[in-house]
Amino acid sequence: MWGLASYIKPYLKFVILGPLFMILEVFFDLMQPTLAAHIVDFGVVPRDFHVIERTGILMAVVALLSLVTGVGCNLFASRASQNFGADIREALFKKVQTFSFDNMDTFKSGSLITRMTNDVVQVQNLLQMALQGLVRAPSLLIGSVVMALIINLRLGLILLGTLIVLIVVLVLLIRSSSPLFAAVQTKLDAVNTRIQENLAGIRVIKAFVRSGYEKEQFQAVNRDYTEISIRAARFIALNSPIVTFIMNGCLVAILLYGGDQVSSGMGQVGDLVAFVNYVVQVLSSLLMVSGLLMNITQANVSAKRIREVLDTYSAIEESKQEKRAPITAEHVKLEQVSFSYNHSTAAKDLVLKDINIEARRGDTVAIIGATGSGKSTLVQLLPRLYDVTSGSVQIDGIDIRNLPLLELRRQIGMILQDAFLFTGTIRDNIAFGKPNATQEEIEAAAITAQAHDFVTKLPDGYNTKLGQRGVNLSGGQKQRLSIARALLVKPPILIMDDSSSALDLVTERRLRDALKQLTKDNITFLIAQRISSVMEAQQILVIDEGEIVGRGTHAELLASCDVYQDIYRSQYGKQEVSYGKQQSFQS
Repeated sequence: MWGLASYIKPYLKFVILGPLFMILEVFFDLMQPTLAAHIVDFGVVPRDFHVIERTGILMAVVALLSLVTGVGCNLFASRASQNFGADIREALFKKVQTFSFDNMDTFKSGSLITRMTNDVVQVQNLLQMALQGLVRAPSLLIGSVVMALIINLRLGLILLGTLIVLIVVLVLLIRSSSPLFAAVQTKLDAVNTRIQENLAGIRVIKAFVRSGYEKEQFQAVNRDYTEISIRAARFIALNSPIVTFIMNGCLVAILLYGGDQVSSGMGQVGDLVAFVNYVVQVLSSLLMVSGLLMNITQANVSAKRIREVLDTYSAIEESKQEKRAPITAEHVKLEQVSFSYNHSTAAKDLVLKDINIEARRGDTVAIIGATGSGKSTLVQLLPRLYDVTSGSVQIDGIDIRNLPLLELRRQIGMILQDAFLFTGTIRDNIAFGKPNATQEEIEAAAITAQAHDFVTKLPDGYNTKLGQRGVNLSGGQKQRLSIARALLVKPPILIMDDSSSALDLVTERRLRDALKQLTKDNITFLIAQRISSVMEAQQILVIDEGEIVGRGTHAELLASCDVYQDIYRSQYGKQEVSYGKQQSFQS
């Protein structure tokens, strides 16, 4: 928890004022039993109504002051804790934005959601309780014990002995519960991950009639979470009854022994009443302390999980070199690039092996290959979503690891395989990379992406609201909007990762024709499954199991590359291979 102390500093005045007001409240609360004893001894027993009246009014004033200071403490504590929680959530969100894909692979999205919600609430609530209970409970406990000892030393020794027993019991409970609270948060991660995955893939689940299976899977993780939560709750549930049982036993002993003292003339009734009141205050403060200690144990687990995220550095290190002239992205070169997701250089772990590519302004490099051959991984190395395991990626002769990330990524427009759209308007989604774009610029990008026609047919046109992930659009429409989003920023390097797979052949043909003029001064990397999408590229790379097994134009590959021929044959049929070769040579 101390690792998050820096987030408290901006609200230090509230952190100080809250406990100060609580100390005043405790002071006023400690006065009440003494005033009650005074009423009994000097007002009730001698039947002096004036003493009862004056002391009663004083007790009412003290109670009012206690109320005012208690409310003040609560206001300051709430102000500090709520802002503290908000700042941590914001810090976590900002930190996640700096994460590389490697970091995101380490921290699953469900776990990150739990840390930014449930874990933050745990530490936020702890601060709220600490500013109130961490001052009130010990102060009330110590003050009540001291006042009890002053009133009657012998009865006070009974109280002290009881407190020692309680402390031992509480320590044992806390030590036993700490590992369980850590396990509860881990199981909650699994529940959130399963929920998120199911909501994202609900259409697939429905289409394959797998609701029953998914229910069973969720029941399993939910049952695990429930069982560990019940086990942890048992310790929390034991806390209050044990404290109450021991303190009630102490109260019985005090009443028996104290009553004997009063009957034998060794004590006064008022003192016994005051002593009992102080014991009740000790009981309430102990319940508060024990609950606070349980909360500290829970929040400490959450604080460690929060620190894990905040202390994680991006696997992609920012360049520390001095500023240089801005790059123009005239030339891209991948030299002997190999890549492994676990950063191992062992050949069996490499996803990409000894990749060499070179492209200049105006070139289109098409990449084709079987599913899982490493095509998407290859283009993700260009904007440093991952770093190469060995070799280098260079732009204008500079290793991209020596370029500022923002400058590098501003040079690259990436149309991902998954056409992800955000909740908002169509205009907002197209202008995502250039928020200040004019309507003319947005429409021009949409026209090139073959999206303008269907957008204008919608009731609200470019102001049409999209649901989560663009749920109210078809796959092809979402792809065209994501293409428009990338084209709007006019990047010198354009990466199209199978971005037209949901388009029909006619629309794709029109898109390719529109892109020819727009991207003539770009370096374009085009990943596609269809031969028709890549056959006009100046350079086609055929990737198989992470290696380039073919390189050349459509005609050259059709004549020399077996893998390319197999892909062509699977799409056009055996009888078309010889015809394709003939047509290619003629052209």
